[in-house]
Amino acid sequence: MMIKFTKMHGAGNDYIYVYTPENQISNPSQTAIEWSKPHFGIGSDGLILIGDSEIADFSMHIYNNDGSEAMMCGNGVRCVAKFVYDKGLTDKKEITVETLSGIKKIQVNTDSDNKVVSGRVDMGEPILEDKNQLATQTGKMIAGTVKTDTKEYTGTFVSMGNPHFVTFVDDIDSVDIASEGKILEFNPLFPQRCNIEFVQVMPDGSLRMRVWERGSGITFACGTGGCATAVAAVLNKKAGRTSHVVMNGGTLLYEWDEKSNHVFMTGPTTTVFEGEIELKA
Repeated sequence: MMIKFTKMHGAGNDYIYVYTPENQISNPSQTAIEWSKPHFGIGSDGLILIGDSEIADFSMHIYNNDGSEAMMCGNGVRCVAKFVYDKGLTDKKEITVETLSGIKKIQVNTDSDNKVVSGRVDMGEPILEDKNQLATQTGKMIAGTVKTDTKEYTGTFVSMGNPHFVTFVDDIDSVDIASEGKILEFNPLFPQRCNIEFVQVMPDGSLRMRVWERGSGITFACGTGGCATAVAAVLNKKAGRTSHVVMNGGTLLYEWDEKSNHVFMTGPTTTVFEGEIELKA
């Protein structure tokens, strides 16, 4: 069976997008593993399935390149909005998407050809206390310590539906992201594993972030990781409530609104290419 797909990215965080009402995938976890392989597949950070929803305009399900299912992806949900708008599945410029971490609202911005070029997402309220995702007595950690066999890390736990541990460093280029990120992801303090953000406050006030994503490893960007970084920066008095988070794939704008307590994220959306691929039985 041939399946139609679209390869898209938000700030370099790239996924394969499939519209499931027209293309059925029975084993999305294994499909994500196979299709995400560079050289042997399409190559991506994972697979995102776009479907119908009874409580929102559309739904999305995210599968990382190791086959695990993710609760939420900030860059991915912006690209979902671009997908459905550009393909004429909706004419709304405020689109709601059902995710495993709740309904997200995206305001899309279009160019002269009426194609979506960026989106502003209401990412909801950050969760600072969650005993299911942080195995401490309170389920809360601000400037707390996580120990490994060889090091201690000072950081802050923030969940945006998926768990994040944000640690501020003096020199981000000196951090071995692959080694340290993987060790922290599987630390016993994080029973559901964890996304790890290493952050340096730059002279211009921006936040330089590199990420080790749970289930994907090093990626060019992470939208929810940027949310967690922006929130942690406020909690640790490193930045104000509006901040630019600079990632390897681009810069995203974050606003943690004091009145609503919601985090808003603005960033680009790009279609790379489209095609068809055989779905193995």
